[in-house]
Amino acid sequence: MNSSLRWKLILAFVLVFFAGIACGFFGAFRGAPWMFGHPHHGSVAEHMKRHLRTELNLTAQQMEQISPIVDRAASQLEAKREQTMREVRSIFEETHRGITPFLTPEQQTKLGQLEQRHRQRLRRHGFMPPPGPPP
Repeated sequence: MNSSLRWKLILAFVLVFFAGIACGFFGAFRGAPWMFGHPHHGSVAEHMKRHLRTELNLTAQQMEQISPIVDRAASQLEAKREQTMREVRSIFEETHRGITPFLTPEQQTKLGQLEQRHRQRLRRHGFMPPPGPPP
């Protein structure tokens, strides 16, 4: 692989990385923040139930009947969200491992700082658990 092609590939990965961050940010915080189960917004199931009760004028009996279905759906959504977040994290880690050898030591340090800030934002918004105790 020649040098020009290598740098084009690196640039493409970096652009995809930042596009993913932008899409994730605007999608999560502008589109439908309740879908991601932010801790301060209550549970997804409760939100779904409130929404259905209000929009469909459901009776107490109907709410009792649909509650297990909504609870199950919310549980499945949460599991899928967690799985997706793990997969996304894995892709970013793999990408960073791939581009690191092509970066200068200063750029590698900056990439580490970017990763740190990104993890802090994810924790602050409830997308990642807090770090465990140091080994």
